[in-house]
Amino acid sequence: MLLSTFAIFAGFGLLIWGADRFVMGASATAQNLGVSPLIIGLTIVGFGTSAPEMLVSGLAAWYGNPGISIGNAIGSNITNIGLVLGLTALLIPITVNSGILRREFPVLFVFMMLALWLMTDNYLGWWDGFILISGMFAMIIWVVMIGLRSRKSDPMKAEFEEEIPAKMSNAKATLWLLVGILVLLAGSRSVVWGATEIAVALGISDLVIGLTIIAIGTSLPELAATIMCVYKDEHDIAIGNIVGSNMFNLLGVLGLPGLIHPFALPTETLSRDFGIMVGLTVALFIMSYGFKGAGRINRFEGGILFASWCGYMGWIYVASV
Repeated sequence: MLLSTFAIFAGFGLLIWGADRFVMGASATAQNLGVSPLIIGLTIVGFGTSAPEMLVSGLAAWYGNPGISIGNAIGSNITNIGLVLGLTALLIPITVNSGILRREFPVLFVFMMLALWLMTDNYLGWWDGFILISGMFAMIIWVVMIGLRSRKSDPMKAEFEEEIPAKMSNAKATLWLLVGILVLLAGSRSVVWGATEIAVALGISDLVIGLTIIAIGTSLPELAATIMCVYKDEHDIAIGNIVGSNMFNLLGVLGLPGLIHPFALPTETLSRDFGIMVGLTVALFIMSYGFKGAGRINRFEGGILFASWCGYMGWIYVASV
């Protein structure tokens, strides 16, 4: 049990550090190839912060623990909104100005409904995974297109320019990219092994482990990045990272186990967890959209999101016990 716990925490540390190295190397490589900072921020950075979830999900399915995968995908979305944005807004209210985000929110809802439709038969099969993964690539292309159209006026452009590493040689950028990928793989394997051992030892389901321990751990990069972005007055990046990460989770993280290890969904996935995710997403939309100007998540609203997440964790605990 002690070794398993250590493996999880060590794996989380590797995931956080590896994701940071991956984003640094990939961003510098793209910049050297002449890619705009806005496009880098909307694609590579968003993908990089979701890389821990995707690798954990893929490895868990590969080793026959799909419950961890589905719990990680849905639990990470719940944690991103309730814990990450809720706690951040409690510390510093978040303002949302970007037109890109106002277009991404409706698309996020479309992806949620797509995932729900595919899961209504309580089975995540190969074709379901293929549709979701295809949707992920379509989403990346769509984000790039709207980024190109608004690259001159969107406030996120200047914010991303400050976040991308300074001029870095191709050799160094490639090295950090490869190191990041290898460390992410090692961290993912450590987390999956430790989580599986703990689930067996405590006699609880893989789904619960994925919704709680794994979801919280793989969302730590988003928590750190969001707090730092808001602290540096880069609010649009903070919200953009969460919305983008949740899209990747619904499409990539949820789609991978369907391709690798098709499985029947636990009954509570749709009756409890998916509904909580939709409810928090609707609340985030209402709080941050800005129907008559800039949107804003104040401390009271952040407290509501955070309290909702705490209540959900309590619900899972009581149900598990």
